[in-house]
Formats: sequence, structure tokens, C-alpha cells
Amino acid sequence: MTDDVLAEIRPTFVRRFLAIGMLIALGAVLVYLGLGSSAAGFVLQVLFLALGVGALLLAERVRRATAVSLELTETGLRESGGRMICAMADIATVERGAFAFKPSNGFVIRLKAAAPRAWAPGLWWRFGRRLGVGGVTSSAQARFMADMIAMRLAGQTGLRDPRKR
Repeated sequence: MTDDVLAEIRPTFVRRFLAIGMLIALGAVLVYLGLGSSAAGFVLQVLFLALGVGALLLAERVRRATAVSLELTETGLRESGGRMICAMADIATVERGAFAFKPSNGFVIRLKAAAPRAWAPGLWWRFGRRLGVGGVTSSAQARFMADMIAMRLAGQTGLRDPRKR
């Protein structure tokens, strides 16, 4: 088995810019409301400030998480920084249908066993036996990666095209 990249998903610049920009704008408005309106009451001011700072921290987390790309290799799915998200042997199925509970422009991988929770906002999340990939990514790249994973799984399980004999 080699470690060559079979498929890659890169966050698109426009989606990344919009996601981070909207979170910064939301945080700035909430901080402004928390600092500026004394008629709202002390509790509401503290709430606005806390939510504003939370939105600004989330914007920074999205910026850091979307600075890397996702790579599919023979061994599994990883970030370009080297962080392994899931091994190919742990993948049970791939769902990318219209009614699948999946991220925007992405797909969901069902794992064979539950994995620890993790989240890279705007790029991927893992909760139990589900791994969602997508968000600020290109839908064409995500579709290609999902198809590559599905083909790998079909090859591993010995499934064949029913039209061929």
C-alpha cells in the first residue's frame, strides 16, 4: 500500500471567506450591542458580549480548520497536515444522497465502530459512527472523493457490477 493521494478536497476561497466573514460580522455586531446599549440591562449586555466573543472565537477556529485540505489515500482519509481522520478499514458505507444527514456540499461516512468525537468547523465532523465531510468545500471534489471511497469499498467486499458476468 502506498501513501499516494487518490482524491483531495480543498476549501474554496469564496465559501471560506464568506463563512469567516459572516462569523466576524455577527461577533462584531453582538459585541457592539453588548458594549453600546445600556438600556438593555446588565444581563443582556453580558449575554451579547459572551455570544459576540464566542462568534469571534468560532471564526478563528473556522479559519484554522479550513486552512488545510482533506486527502484520501490507500490507508484512509486524512488532513493535509497529517492528522488521520479515519482509516479505510474502518469505513462501512458512504452516503451522499439528497436525504442523507450530511454537511453542505459533502457526504457522510458510516464507520464500522464508534470513534472519538472531533470537529474541524467548515470541513468535517465525527460523532459516534458518523463522519461528515463538507461545508466550505467544493461539491464536485466531495462527490469525486465519495465515489472513490465507494469504489474502494466495492472492490474490498468483492461486489461486482450486476451487468457484467
